Amino acid sequence: MVARQIQILSGALLYYGLVLPLSYLPLRILYVLADFLFIILRTIIPYRKRVINQNLQIAFPNSSPEERKQIRKDFYRYFSNLLVESVKNLSMSKKQLLERMHLENPEILEEIKAINKPILLVAGHYNNWEWLITAQALWFKQPCFGIGMPLSHPFWNQKLTERRERFGLKVVHAQNYQEAFEAKNPIVLVLADQAPSSPTECLWIAFLHQNTPVIFGPEYIANKFDCCVVFADIKHSKRGYYNINIEVLVKDSKTLHYQELTRMHVQKLEQQIKDNPARWLWSHKRWKHKQPTNWPELSATLQQKFHTKFRNNA
Repeated sequence: MVARQIQILSGALLYYGLVLPLSYLPLRILYVLADFLFIILRTIIPYRKRVINQNLQIAFPNSSPEERKQIRKDFYRYFSNLLVESVKNLSMSKKQLLERMHLENPEILEEIKAINKPILLVAGHYNNWEWLITAQALWFKQPCFGIGMPLSHPFWNQKLTERRERFGLKVVHAQNYQEAFEAKNPIVLVLADQAPSSPTECLWIAFLHQNTPVIFGPEYIANKFDCCVVFADIKHSKRGYYNINIEVLVKDSKTLHYQELTRMHVQKLEQQIKDNPARWLWSHKRWKHKQPTNWPELSATLQQKFHTKFRNNA
């Protein structure tokens, strides 16, 4: 109990004493801090350099060491900007957010509304996904939700959830994802590129030159709740500004074959990374799992379960 109180107190001091006040500074000043962070993360305390190097070696085996080194350098620059942009996200106004997260095809919003069914919005940890989470409810008129895992620090989890929800989004714990679909025709955001917790309860798909484990959650949810699935393509235009294009991948998920939907959004993410490789989260251990030796048998079992649950009347 004492340890938990100390944890909450230390989190509160950091949040109210440093992070929140910083968020009220103009971005042009915060980017000066980002420039210092870039130097620290790249040279003084190389942030997760080994993990980044391993990931880049896996993803770009045909690139030269110099090319991968340049991607790593550009990643540190991007990541430094992302950190201060995430801080700024705590206090950005609606006007600021809409100016900096420009929706390129706003006509899609009426098209999506006319579909008259739940919408699963799929994206990855690419460019500024934090601003995407916060801006989502400013675009859509339908109830908006974001599915994710809570932070281990209770105070920070509470505060970041409050900040993400301030414009109308509702954050839902991944274990309680069904709550999002209790609303009528919700817009539900899922960041679908994190490594699965188990190498057996997932799909193994070709991704960046590797057989890669991919979470099956979006495809399962889309079939369970008869969702239209759309993809959010986030492009960086200039420092602190992004262009968003929302694309309908499929209006009726149940018309697709097993794994087809997952392959569709994974290919979209892969193309994003190929277009601008430095702006993906290379510092996480994306390829920490090895494909099980009995994967063909496991895969057949998973496919049978899927067809029994969602295609038994087909």
